[in-house]
Amino acid sequence: MTVIDRQQLEPVQGTYNLSNYQEAYESFTWDSISQHFSWQQTGLVNMAYECIDRHVEDGFGDKIALHYVNGDEEVKYSFREVQEKTNHLATVLKHHGIKKGDFVFIFLPKHPDCYFAMIAAIKLGAIAGPLFEAFMEEAVRDRIADCEGKYIITDADLLQRVPKQELPSLEKIFITEGKQSFEEGVISLEDEMEKIPAKGKILEWVDLEHGLNIHYTSGSTGKPKGIIHAHRAMIHQYQTGKWVLDIKEDDVYWCTAHPGWVTGTVYGIFAPWLNRATIVVNGGRFDAKEWYKTLESTKVSVWYSAPTAYRMLMAEGENLQKQYDLSAVRHMLSVGEPLNPEVIYWGMDTIGKRIHDTWWMTETGAQLIVNLPSAPIKPGSMGRPFPGIEIAILDDNGDKLPAGTIGHLAIQTPWPGLMREVWKNKEKYQSYFPFNGWYVSGDLAIQDEDGYVFFQGRSDDMINSSGERIGPFEVESKLIEHPAVAEAGVIGKPDPLRGEIVKAFIILRKGFEATDDLLDEIRKFVKTRLAAHAAPREIEIVSELPKTKISGKILRRELKARELQKLQK
Repeated sequence: MTVIDRQQLEPVQGTYNLSNYQEAYESFTWDSISQHFSWQQTGLVNMAYECIDRHVEDGFGDKIALHYVNGDEEVKYSFREVQEKTNHLATVLKHHGIKKGDFVFIFLPKHPDCYFAMIAAIKLGAIAGPLFEAFMEEAVRDRIADCEGKYIITDADLLQRVPKQELPSLEKIFITEGKQSFEEGVISLEDEMEKIPAKGKILEWVDLEHGLNIHYTSGSTGKPKGIIHAHRAMIHQYQTGKWVLDIKEDDVYWCTAHPGWVTGTVYGIFAPWLNRATIVVNGGRFDAKEWYKTLESTKVSVWYSAPTAYRMLMAEGENLQKQYDLSAVRHMLSVGEPLNPEVIYWGMDTIGKRIHDTWWMTETGAQLIVNLPSAPIKPGSMGRPFPGIEIAILDDNGDKLPAGTIGHLAIQTPWPGLMREVWKNKEKYQSYFPFNGWYVSGDLAIQDEDGYVFFQGRSDDMINSSGERIGPFEVESKLIEHPAVAEAGVIGKPDPLRGEIVKAFIILRKGFEATDDLLDEIRKFVKTRLAAHAAPREIEIVSELPKTKISGKILRRELKARELQKLQK
């Protein structure tokens, strides 16, 4: 086994798209990156064109754009085929009334149809709203109802989780497969694409501030908030794809996230296709054998996943890994939660590759703090600011703190990937900017003398489980809908595999007795009505919950402090 320096990992010698971080950081301008895009010459803006059509026009139509695998099923699509399919789909959607500025929700599994629907909606100038395939009825309802969505693209299975009667704004539901007759307002795209011929290139030109996509992010209070990004985000996403993902002409790239999460959209679709990479889509759930098989059979060279997934592969042991040829992998990255040093060492020890942590948020639109393949890694660090990004550690008054001091991680505004708005919530949007010129992330961090940033925790009550941000309020609200639950407080409990798990403290209503069956029923209630990842893995029954004296607000931090004390014993 290779002996690794546990303090700092030096880069492997090689040719990288960014070879000198310091030089690039000092000379970088976003305007220089804008020169890459066709709209600098034509004045015609559309993310979908830059992702797909441009590559066909530049002579790369035969290059594989998407390689889909799911068990024994495997299919490849060239850039020209993606162009043709998305043009045809956009033609049909336009025929049915979808126009510039409309919200189009996309509720599909990790399947080519999901990726085609995203691009087709954007070609029409619509705002694409991908929904995670594990969302249950109420999670789907809350998101569509929030922006009065008129259109959704889904499949026959997931259609069962679209509560049509509770969504008066929803005018048309498009089903991706099958020709069976559906109820009124439910349209078979397969039928429609046979009836309505493709009309060649179809694109609605927009401007850089036009809405591109919407993702909902959970908060510590209130329902999920709709974060809208603009087409200008492509500047940031392209360049991070080039320098951080280090995508090159012959790369095969795999981001394991579903497009319903912002990583799956930005770094599963936009950044790799802006850089003309072949993207791999694995339609199945996590399975160590299938993941290793995917890496081997598709010859993935750049792999972007989450610490939880890497930890799960670690737990499977080296004997399984050795059964597969992973020699094509040249660059590995991580996102979504802090990356444990031991995972980085595992990557070096078993695959011979460093795993590069990256930090960003739904609201930031693209990576802000990164570990580059050409630079040293300090295990446990999120990395250093991407060129064009200035960060600071601030105190509670917005003043900069010296190196080595814990404080609020803040980013100087603006940058191209920054969210355009929080839908219908100017107050929430402004809350991200409490100090003039600074976006405050909600993360607590330390920056060392070399510029490396180390995550220290959240300044709010957000839960990060397996890289998925979970708002405790949403889970608490669902818990108290159960007839047995009078009150609920929810926290993130530290967990060696998932980073955190959702733990609920509940007070039972009179007449209910604490039993294992009841707790299991409550857990399933949240799982089936909200989402599986939000269901509490632990439920503790208590006689009272700690609250503020004046407002009666539940003190989640006190609950968490009690839990941490138990773990230390």
